[in-house]
Amino acid sequence: MRYLAILLLAPWLLILCWGYWAYPKSLPRTSFRRVFDVVALLLALLAAAECAVIGFDRVELPTVDGFGRASGAIWQQVLPALYGYGAFTVMLVLAMLLRHLVWGRKRLP
Repeated sequence: MRYLAILLLAPWLLILCWGYWAYPKSLPRTSFRRVFDVVALLLALLAAAECAVIGFDRVELPTVDGFGRASGAIWQQVLPALYGYGAFTVMLVLAMLLRHLVWGRKRLP
């Protein structure tokens, strides 16, 4: 159950990985850029998994009462998904900004 949230997010994260890898087509595709992209994607996936585990551990489950834990136990999967998706998105945005600064179009004066 610990990795269920990130497992459910995996298809969407893979689509975002493909989008990061494929676009923009205007940037030069050098070997150094591809190495940078692979490292950025691996770091984003690692950050997503780590933050999902942290989110799972931080959830405080409600106490069991006459009706059971039915109302609040869903947060044990929602919070890790939010943490994981947030970390993944932040890492990809930072990588995109850095990639654009390094390989972006050079303007001539």
